[in-house]
Amino acid sequence: MYRKWLTSIALLAVVSVVALAQQPSPPKTQLKVGDKAPDFTLRATDGKTYKLSDFKGKKNVVLAIYVLAFTGG
Repeated sequence: MYRKWLTSIALLAVVSVVALAQQPSPPKTQLKVGDKAPDFTLRATDGKTYKLSDFKGKKNVVLAIYVLAFTGG
């Protein structure tokens, strides 16, 4: 029983390492803390497209990203 459990854990660890190794490196940026964010466009879960500039003048903007949440990717 312990052998199957340990084998499963080891297999999960190997798969995790392989998956992490294939992740692309994040894009390089010259932004510093306190800099203005560049304008960008994203599609929301409601299917609409929003631009950061649409919220200009609002007090706060929160961007929440749920990686692979309810997606096919």
